[in-house]
Amino acid sequence: MFTGLVREIGTIAALGEHAQLRRIAVSCTLPPSELELGASVCCAGVCLTVVEAAPGRFVVEAAFETLRRTTLGARAVGDAINLEPSLRVGDALGGHFVSGHVDGVGSLRSRVRRGTAEELWFDVPAEVLRLCAAKGSLAIDGTSLTVNSVDERGVMVGLIPHTLAVTTLGALRPGDAVNLEVDMLARYVARLLEGGGATSLAWASLREAGFPGADAPHGSER
Repeated sequence: MFTGLVREIGTIAALGEHAQLRRIAVSCTLPPSELELGASVCCAGVCLTVVEAAPGRFVVEAAFETLRRTTLGARAVGDAINLEPSLRVGDALGGHFVSGHVDGVGSLRSRVRRGTAEELWFDVPAEVLRLCAAKGSLAIDGTSLTVNSVDERGVMVGLIPHTLAVTTLGALRPGDAVNLEVDMLARYVARLLEGGGATSLAWASLREAGFPGADAPHGSER
């Protein structure tokens, strides 16, 4: 489990193949105590397991399905990558709960500077977009962000200078692909409303409870 608060921008140091898995070596300055063998690390929004570790470097492995469903399959040596070690008991719970299970891949549509901040529009796959709502949470390449606006193609988020500086989002160019993970609560609500289980839950009750975005265009009753 993660929070979507990126701890460091690492660099892909090497790529290799082993037993039909892709091995990804990442250089970083995270404490070795957080990168022990078997530890989970969120790499560009993808939860991966540390299989080797050394000071200033660790190695993770990604299966074919992970490479196919995320941006990791297109990564190259030298690429920057957002990193966040998994939560530990007693850690501060900033951001929102992020599982590291990517829901889809989107792409940067445009970016506009607003003073020292920026507004970024992302094109989002339809199956992910239906779970996005204004004022809801969305993890983009592992970064916890608040959705400011939603249109028929995607979402807009606002980034302050700090976020632009400490994540890879500051260097994105239009057309660049990103990993997307919706708020896990949105997943479960959608499943219930689609008839995945016996429930009296309806959009009306969500609105009455003050659920963010339940009165948005993508939060209409079915």
